[in-house]
This record gives sequence, structure tokens and C-alpha cells, in this order.
Amino acid sequence: MSISDQLPFSLLTYLECSLCKRNFDPQHIQTICPDCNQPLVARYDLTNAKTHLQRESISQRKRGMWRWHEFLPILNPQFVLTLGEGNTPLLHLQRLGQESGLPSLFLKDEGGNPTGSFKARGLAAAVSKARELAVEKLIIPTAGNAGGALAAYAARAGLDCHVLMPADTPLPNQRECALYGAKVTFVDGLINEAGRQAAEIAKREGWFDVSTFKEPYRLEGKKIMGYEIAQQFGWDLPDVILYPTGGGTGLVGIWKAIQELSELGWLETPNRPRMIAVQAEGCAPVVQAFENGAETCRLFDNASTSASGLRVPKPFADRLILQTIHQSNGLAVSVCESEIHSTQSRLAADEGVFVAPEGAATFAALLKLQAIGAIQAEERILLLNTG
Repeated sequence: MSISDQLPFSLLTYLECSLCKRNFDPQHIQTICPDCNQPLVARYDLTNAKTHLQRESISQRKRGMWRWHEFLPILNPQFVLTLGEGNTPLLHLQRLGQESGLPSLFLKDEGGNPTGSFKARGLAAAVSKARELAVEKLIIPTAGNAGGALAAYAARAGLDCHVLMPADTPLPNQRECALYGAKVTFVDGLINEAGRQAAEIAKREGWFDVSTFKEPYRLEGKKIMGYEIAQQFGWDLPDVILYPTGGGTGLVGIWKAIQELSELGWLETPNRPRMIAVQAEGCAPVVQAFENGAETCRLFDNASTSASGLRVPKPFADRLILQTIHQSNGLAVSVCESEIHSTQSRLAADEGVFVAPEGAATFAALLKLQAIGAIQAEERILLLNTG
């Protein structure tokens, strides 16, 4: 028996309100803190992991997100659902780096996940946990990719799925959800209106709402991006991580992973990356709040951008997003539509990487920050392409 065999499948111990720190039992269905109306965050027995688990043993396991199962919330392995999510590539963008005077420029490409985006990670964890807790009906508001991911994993689990999306959601996202067998409802408005209607339907008809941060486990699946980044960089993190920020789960999740890895003692240096939230100028509530020194975001009026994943007028976890930026000494920056489209073309033509507009926005933001001296040539820089 190896040392790691002495550990339970998951080291999840409790859920914690991100604001008041009240604890909740993860063996019962949980949503948000009823007192604070804030997200719940999963906590693990990292002391036990530090004693009985070695980081090198992880790489000897089967590839994929679930190789990190001790730090994921599923207590019984029989409830784990997978379509092969995780272990996405880390690409060195040598040509673009040379052109830009940034020789250590990298991109983590989440487009290789099932259903084509990082949303697969979060929904794999959320649907697995829902299955473990005997949830049968799942509902979600979506800008596109999250709906497709939920529909796929719900189909895999044999659960009912209801997706609400803006009427102008790209047609491939609409068709994807329908093909997976989900009920699809089109909403006159943006994702916040879809979220409002989803909450009403959930309450009225008994659906479980898996909106961003309205349940605790999508964060845990996306967190594993941070574990993979650390491993891919030889347990020595990049100096800067630029993340396209709509609902903010990935940004918060990567920072949560870094904090857990630090507590485990698995990182080689004390250096921590500056987390940079990237938004579109047409929908930049986080940038607006950051520049105003606010703790939360205001609703961004008349939100509009071709990067549909960034079209979130007011993220529910705005407090956590802004805390992540401040704790990491990071920034929030917005880019215009023409910058998004031009950098999308450059990434494709120069590096053979076909990124989503959201991913292209990170390179556009990098160039903007470099021009004002906020990024240095010697720094290791990581862009996240979310789909």
C-alpha cells in the first residue's frame, strides 16, 4: 500500500461562506450562504495531504482532471463523471513572444476540453457532485459554453437539463445544447436576465440551479487549471497570469489552487503571479470597480461585446474576483473590439492557435500593459484561452 492509499478519495471537509466564514455540510445540498447571499467555498484537509501525498505521485496517475481527486469534492469515486476533461496543453508562443519582446510568453489552451471550453471542468465537478447528492434536475443560465457543458455532462449522468440563454447566443451553442437533449429557453436580455429567470424556475419547479458561484463545485473543477499550471511550470509559477473574466470562476479558482498549493508546500519559490482580469470595453464591470477602488461591481449598462463569455454585466462573485486581484497585486484591464479581433488573427496566423475572442482579449491586454510598462520583458507570462 502506498502512502497516498491511506487517504480518502476526497479530502473535502466543509464548505465555508466566502464572507462571514460560516461552515456548511458538504454531504447535503448547498447553494449560497443564506445570511450573506455570498458564494460558498470548499475546504480540504490539506494537513493530511501534506503528510501522506507527494506531488510527484500525481503525474504517475491517469491523465485528466480527476488525477487531482483528493482536492475535488466527490467523496465516492463511483459518482465521478468524465468526458476526458483536463490536462490541456501549455504552449510556448515563441514567434509572438519574439515579435513582442516577451521571450517567456505562454498560453494554456482550454479549447481541447470536451465541449470545447474550460466550462467542461466546472460542470464535470458540479454534475458529479449533484449526482452524488441525488439531484435529478439541473438548470443553468448561459452565454453559450456553460450551457453546452452542462447539457453534455447531464446527458452523461442521465439527468434532466434546462438551459436558459440570450436569444442572440451563437447558433452553434444553441444547437449543441439541443443535441445533448437539454430543454433550451431563449431569453430577451443578457445572462443576468437568464439568471433571474433560471432562479425563478428553479424555485417554482424544483430544479437545482448551477449558475456561476450559486453552487460551490464549479469553482473546484476550474481550480484544477491552477494545479496543472503549477505542474507544467515545474512547480515554479509564472509571474503574470492574464485571464478573460466574465463570471470570474477561473480567475478565482486558479488563485484558490495557488493558495492550496502553497499550504501543501508544493511550490518551489515564494513568488506568486499577478492575476490580471481582462474584460471587453463594452462590458467591463470589474475594471470599473477596480479603478474606483470598490469592493463590489455595479451593473454595467448596455453591455455589448462579440466575446459572449465576457458579456456579464455584474458577476455574482464580484467580491471574490476583486479580492483575488488585490491579493495577487494584480490589475483589471479592458480592450476594445478591434484589439480583440486583430490579436485573434495574430494568434492564428503566427502560432497556429485558433482562440476564442475571450482568449484573444488576453493577448490584446498584454500588449496594452506592456506599452505602459506594467509588464516587463524578463517576466514569464501566461495567457489563458478559455475555449
